[in-house]
Amino acid sequence: MPSRPYKPAAQKTLKTAIGCSGIGLHTGARVSMTLRPAAPGSGIVFQRSDLSGDAALVPATWRHVVDTRLCTALGNAQGTRIGTIEHLMAALYGCGIDNAVVEIDGPEVPVMDGSAAPFVFLIECAGTVEQAAIRQGIEICREISVVEDDSYMSISPGSGFSVGFEIDFGDNAISRQSCELDLGRGGFKADLSRARTFGFVQDIDRLQAAGLARGGSLDNAVVISGNRILNDEGLRYDDEFVRHKMLDCVGDLYLAGAPLIGQVTAVRSGHRHNHSLLSALFADPTAYRYVDLADSATLPGRLASGYGALGLGAAD
Repeated sequence: MPSRPYKPAAQKTLKTAIGCSGIGLHTGARVSMTLRPAAPGSGIVFQRSDLSGDAALVPATWRHVVDTRLCTALGNAQGTRIGTIEHLMAALYGCGIDNAVVEIDGPEVPVMDGSAAPFVFLIECAGTVEQAAIRQGIEICREISVVEDDSYMSISPGSGFSVGFEIDFGDNAISRQSCELDLGRGGFKADLSRARTFGFVQDIDRLQAAGLARGGSLDNAVVISGNRILNDEGLRYDDEFVRHKMLDCVGDLYLAGAPLIGQVTAVRSGHRHNHSLLSALFADPTAYRYVDLADSATLPGRLASGYGALGLGAAD
């Protein structure tokens, strides 16, 4: 059989604007957010509708990370801040959105149900459209790692994008969990998007005194007390805790500005390590290169099992 012709993958944006409202996980404040289409090559940009001019704009890139305490927060030179961006960024990654404006009237993305699933639903409702620009990925050329006490994280060369994660919370309802997913073959919606953020009941007073978790509740987080899950509905996945850490990782790593092509390994890591890994990666120009991504419909055989066949254009 003759081989199918190579065709570059096109960048994608939303077909139409779509909005939602909710409360911020840490601020507890009500916020409204609208996802809007954006021009090719513009990336993901947050725009504070309660501000004006340059102060309103915060690009969603690793260079703009200003805080990694229990979430990832972005900021700009004018002091504008957007917190808890990781669940939305994961949904944008999983749905293959390269360019979008996230218009928001406050300093934190609404937590919704504590997962990425509501954002995937919004993007599916809005639809996506291909743009007249080639989609690029960031291919990992050699291993980069970050080690901090008992936490470890690395990214190494690979044909697609896979994440292996291990957590260990000791003697409680979480205990030790591990999971490996090949997201280069799709599956974000089914395998990760519904995993919710979680926390321990004994930490609530301390976190709220520090100005954190003021909007947290059983409606938007899995709450643990010793060996008990306090949520009446229980867990969405048997290993929901490690899957949520993976979801956070995917969202944080999409701040690279393009999909990564490589294998991620993480042990007891979090937002700080995700940011440190990207900082270390981009500090070494020999560790990565930009490549054009291929339309999976034109890739036969072995190539179709690699990054060209991600299927990121639809939340599957």
